[in-house]
Amino acid sequence: MIQHALRALVLACALPLFLSAHYLINDYIISPKAGQQIEKMGKELFQKTQLNAYVITTTDRVKRTTNLYEYIKRYESKMNRPYAVIFFAPNSHRIGLLASSEAVKKMYDPSEVKRFAIDVIGTEDSNSIQSRYDVGIVQAYSELADELASAKGVELSSTIHDKYHWIISLIRWVVLLGALIVIWIYFGQPFYQRIRHGKQQ
Repeated sequence: MIQHALRALVLACALPLFLSAHYLINDYIISPKAGQQIEKMGKELFQKTQLNAYVITTTDRVKRTTNLYEYIKRYESKMNRPYAVIFFAPNSHRIGLLASSEAVKKMYDPSEVKRFAIDVIGTEDSNSIQSRYDVGIVQAYSELADELASAKGVELSSTIHDKYHWIISLIRWVVLLGALIVIWIYFGQPFYQRIRHGKQQ
């Protein structure tokens, strides 16, 4: 009797944690703090548009040949239609955008949404992998939510795209500058030196 009572107490205490994580279906990849930001944006999006936006993360190794629409069917009981989903499997280096219908799919640009995640997660810097996962996925989710809201003619106050867009732009410029420096060192400078010495001779 005492054992059943303790079990019921544990479930009662844990229930709010499960209920609060509605839009993030997380396999211990995204931190609770980042998860709170996703939940906040997801709730506002639904309130204003009746659209659901989810993040599914998994530590599973998902093969390139795996159909993601078939794969996420295991999570359908946790999702409500209509929806858009950001799927992230870092161990397989896969990021996908999926929608419950063609109508929802037309409301966002998948390449733009994924770029917000890839630009951060794929950058080698002093930040931890956890930080890059958190920032990248939250940024991508924010962009997705903004695009869905825009398609419905409304604006969201909880998204962070506008606040941190300059960071993403800075990262892109740093990557571009780095590529230009490498091209100059290995190709441009030797070519310039050959032309310069050739003229001097």
